[in-house]
Amino acid sequence: MERNINPKSNIPSDSSPIKWVERVSYLMDESFRIPGTNFRFGLDPLLNLIPVLGDVSGFAVSGMLVLTMAKKGVSNKVITLMILNIVLDFIIGGIPIIGNIFDFAYKANSRNIKLLKEHYTENKHQGSGKNIIAIVVIILLIILIALVYTLWILTAWVAHTIY
Repeated sequence: MERNINPKSNIPSDSSPIKWVERVSYLMDESFRIPGTNFRFGLDPLLNLIPVLGDVSGFAVSGMLVLTMAKKGVSNKVITLMILNIVLDFIIGGIPIIGNIFDFAYKANSRNIKLLKEHYTENKHQGSGKNIIAIVVIILLIILIALVYTLWILTAWVAHTIY
């Protein structure tokens, strides 16, 4: 199915879902401003002040935004990068105190909108995204090995100290 493209921006002309995604992203990440500063934040970090429920609700909204764009035919690489943004936001945002501070600074939805605009206007992020997934898996394996090694050394030290 061929989609109509707006010649000025390469964004599909049937862009009501894109506008919807932009509005929800703005609401979640940038709808409030601290007076006298340029610092903006949205509902996402405020919701995340509610343990578990806030993190899950923000993750669900972000997931729906990604799903909407996947249905619009965005490349798999963009979808992969968008999912990485929301998973990173969810995982680090779930850490007490540090996660709350992180949520005010890391705006996954705004980053995803930037990815969409780069995809449509600059024709960036084309392809499958398999290399990104491979890199993430390798990094996670390295972290896992480092954690297991650290735990092994710590256990040996504790056992040596006790006995």
